[in-house]
Amino acid sequence: MRRWGTAAAALALTAAGLVATAGTADAASGPTGRSPSACSTAWGSGITSATGSSTTPLKNIRTGRSACYDRMVFDLGGTSGKVGYHVGYVDRFHQDGSGRVIPVKGGAILEVFVSAPSYDAQTGEQTYAGRAGKPLPGVRLTGYETFRDAEFGASFEGQTQVGLGTRAKLPFRVFQFGNRLVVDVAHHR
Repeated sequence: MRRWGTAAAALALTAAGLVATAGTADAASGPTGRSPSACSTAWGSGITSATGSSTTPLKNIRTGRSACYDRMVFDLGGTSGKVGYHVGYVDRFHQDGSGRVIPVKGGAILEVFVSAPSYDAQTGEQTYAGRAGKPLPGVRLTGYETFRDAEFGASFEGQTQVGLGTRAKLPFRVFQFGNRLVVDVAHHR
């Protein structure tokens, strides 16, 4: 009987040591378990844009998390050409077309324009269910380190606008990967 008590006590002390070690590591490296220096990037926080020839409609917007950044992906239907975009921080998020201010939560607002309408240009049928001034459908940002809010602005004159609330004005990058436009925002400067 004494052996089981000794084994249980040893196991409890070992577990307590592991918890204490894990707590110290998390405190030093942040919630993702990586130190800010391990995630250094050469990204900037200034406006970035590119012209594109694709007129493929937007199909979906989704988000994901990485150890060093939060990611927003714009899924486009069957594009083979370059997609245009304009991305930069703004003081207030104004709906494209109307100019109406749409509140976006966070310490900074990253405005994203993608040269892809949220409707089929031939039929007028909606291809992405975003509604002006409303959160992005299906996007849940609970637990994200950088992202705080994501609001649909408009789909106007062949482009879609999104307001992305971030914790602070942090470095970001934008790139196209196949039929996706990707916006990554770093967790740290």
